[in-house]
Amino acid sequence: MTLVLALLAGALIGLSLGALGGGGSILAVPVLVYLLDQSPAQATTGSLVVVGVTSLVAAVTAHRAGRALVARGVVFGLVATGGAVAGAKAAAHVDEDVLLAAFAALMLLVGGLMATRQLRHRRGTGPAEPDAPAPQLDDPIITFRPTFACACPRALKVLVTATVVGALTGFLGVGGGFLVVPALLLALALPMDKAAGTSLVVITITSATALAVRAGSGPAPDWTAVLALTGASAATAVLGARLAGRIGTRRLQTGFTVLVLLVALYTATRAVLALT
Repeated sequence: MTLVLALLAGALIGLSLGALGGGGSILAVPVLVYLLDQSPAQATTGSLVVVGVTSLVAAVTAHRAGRALVARGVVFGLVATGGAVAGAKAAAHVDEDVLLAAFAALMLLVGGLMATRQLRHRRGTGPAEPDAPAPQLDDPIITFRPTFACACPRALKVLVTATVVGALTGFLGVGGGFLVVPALLLALALPMDKAAGTSLVVITITSATALAVRAGSGPAPDWTAVLALTGASAATAVLGARLAGRIGTRRLQTGFTVLVLLVALYTATRAVLALT
């Protein structure tokens, strides 16, 4: 029964990543810890496999559908690798209970932000999602020919956000899609559908970087459990990526927000009890 629940959770992770460009990865650690009996250190490493493979599969599907700007995603991902390396190295020196508590705090923050955004959209008081004019999609941030030019405020936004995303990926084993999508919306002026697809490219790169740094250090996860979760997640990521082009994502976002908050409260309770 536990494995069945884990596979169902893996399917939800893949659906969220494929359809929304993020979010589902934040469930991978709790699933590995509480359903598959992995330690926090094992889970934060194993989740990088789940998130990385799932994002890669979804990114390919999104690219074929014309919803992923691969070049932009690769650049953002490469900038984020510095933070991913630093985060992965820092995680090796942190107590496991503290690591899980930090993850619980992140989940509560993300869940709260998602809930606030949903409420604002329903009331009509939140800012409208930016739909950038088509020409801006091709506007470079830095050019060297015919003369050097730099949109430095945008470059700084990309640098800071990418580094934070990379650090979270390396330290907590999450993809950081909940930060990547807003960053691509604002810093690179991408429309929502392109931001969701492009974020999958970024998550693939940062997850692979963090996993490479963690390899050989710390306890190895139970690869059978990790691969089972990865398989379920990757399979539904294709479905999620296809659905994103056909239906609105607001209902998916609402349901996922509720789920994240419930898992966050459970994880936070367990983490606090472990620390006391």
